[in-house]
Amino acid sequence: MKLISTFALFLLTLPGLFAAAGGRPNILWITCEDTSPLLGAYGDAFAVTPRLDAFARQGVRYDQAFAYTGVCAPSRSCLITGVYPLRLGSHHMRSNARLPADFKCFPEYLRGAGYYASNNVKEDYNFATPRGTWDESSNRAHWRKRAPGQPFFSVFNFTVTHQSQIFCDDAKYRENTRRLTPAQRRDPAKVTVPPFHPDTPEFRKEWARHYENVTAMDYQVGDVLDELEQDGLAEDTIVFFFSDHGTGMPGVKMWAWGPSLRVPLLVRFPKKWQHLAPAAPGGATDRMVSFVDFAPTILSLAGVELPAHFQGRAFLGPQAGPAREHVFGGKERQGEAVDCVRYVRDRRFQYLRNFLPHLPYGQYMSYNWQHASMRRWEALHLEGKLSGPAARFFAPRKPVEELYDVRADPWQVRNLATDPAYASELNRLRATLETEMRAAGDLGLLPERELHARAADSTPYAIATDPRLNPFEELRRAADLASRMDPRQATALAELLRSPDTAIRWWGATGLLALRADAAPARAALLGALGDASPDVRITAAETLAHLGALDRTLAVLEAALRANDIFERLSALSAAHRLGPQARPLLPAIRAAKMTVPGQKDASDYVGRMVDYLPGRIGG
Repeated sequence: MKLISTFALFLLTLPGLFAAAGGRPNILWITCEDTSPLLGAYGDAFAVTPRLDAFARQGVRYDQAFAYTGVCAPSRSCLITGVYPLRLGSHHMRSNARLPADFKCFPEYLRGAGYYASNNVKEDYNFATPRGTWDESSNRAHWRKRAPGQPFFSVFNFTVTHQSQIFCDDAKYRENTRRLTPAQRRDPAKVTVPPFHPDTPEFRKEWARHYENVTAMDYQVGDVLDELEQDGLAEDTIVFFFSDHGTGMPGVKMWAWGPSLRVPLLVRFPKKWQHLAPAAPGGATDRMVSFVDFAPTILSLAGVELPAHFQGRAFLGPQAGPAREHVFGGKERQGEAVDCVRYVRDRRFQYLRNFLPHLPYGQYMSYNWQHASMRRWEALHLEGKLSGPAARFFAPRKPVEELYDVRADPWQVRNLATDPAYASELNRLRATLETEMRAAGDLGLLPERELHARAADSTPYAIATDPRLNPFEELRRAADLASRMDPRQATALAELLRSPDTAIRWWGATGLLALRADAAPARAALLGALGDASPDVRITAAETLAHLGALDRTLAVLEAALRANDIFERLSALSAAHRLGPQARPLLPAIRAAKMTVPGQKDASDYVGRMVDYLPGRIGG
């Protein structure tokens, strides 16, 4: 019996002995924010990134690495869990998804295998971080706090490249970039403005600022790499560098086009781990990787068995899966602006499906309008001075489908979806997207308020694959019909208003709203929907009736919703009022009184507050 106990104790100490003998690598993530692959290592001659360029010569450059979406919190949710946000319920920007009680983020599995896990400092996962995730997560977290000889997984995140540091005040900007030499400053006159931006001084200045922020971040990366060398750990540590999504400029961040999604990813392998690298030092790989793959990859490198619930596949280590043929993701509500977009992308094409195409790309978001460039862009639109790709952002509607040849058109300004020459690619990727949505347990076809209502006694993760609470096939058919914007389908959409499922009824009302005046054949059904039990259906039907000459009925429903004791109901009513513009002026007293605070809904409450503050000015009050 004593022998068995001694042997059991030996097994418990084996991971530490294995690590001390060099059996498991340390793993370091150096991450930054809001940065596309606009680095010297990726061939950008305007970028000044000497430390990262040297790092790339020591490691491997990934040319096909993609965030889940073009904004931080949903993408970070994907990174830390290995599960798509649209399965977790963390897909809306600034939400608060509830996870199952036993759900673990991937660092907890590392900790269970003997690793020390530290995060410095940002989390921002759209859910409360499970207690066992980190040994420490703070602005003081560091691998140096681990036990002697203990392997570590450490994250250092740099915010100097964040969108907010582009439009910050001059004093803050000078502080951020204080280490730059005069030669490292970027001349706005020499900036290459992307074709979807108007070429204005405001855009040139902000793009130049972004490049200088990237140089400031390059210094910070060097600081961490120097610490690793000083501690004698460089030869025991696999180091990743990547960004959380694309550049934080208007029309890039918060979207799902390629420039919003593609990120730099550099990985350096010390000599003892070089056999795990996909290429020699200084080389590159075109293997496609998605953020959903990072969690299984880190566990694979650490020798930890992969949990069955992961939706990604490891791209390094002994448990690496086959290379991807495509990546998949989406876009939902960003700030105040509701949307629903899904995409798939392979090495040649990106396909996007807009499920709410009646909403323009350029919906007002108070955060984005802090950019001088964004305000100038809108002013040019209102003055009728935009043309070509720069006019797309403020078009009144989006196309139902988008298809881009990303090799020939990396900025994605030429939509090929209606070109017969690309019909086979369109059909192929359309089918691929549907398969991915189904396999992922996509919750995004449920309105946000409805998602929370259905998960009230459970969690979004639990209901995602429940056909009663998330009837994907029915929802997909309803969403497809609603988003086609086909006047001939008005009667069929009205039939959806009779469904016993709230979300199906909402899609029926949404499809009729997209038709505007062409929804006239469904007028009686819409009037009946004003008494629907669902606020989502009532508000959408009411907004539609404003386009059918029943503005008084519309305003009555919206005014009641603005007083409702439900944050999402108020948010929906404010959004409808915003779209109605000057027609909504009679609602101004109710709008000004619509602020509210709801425990557990801080972020949504914040957006309601912002809309209450700015909406009178936007609708002429």
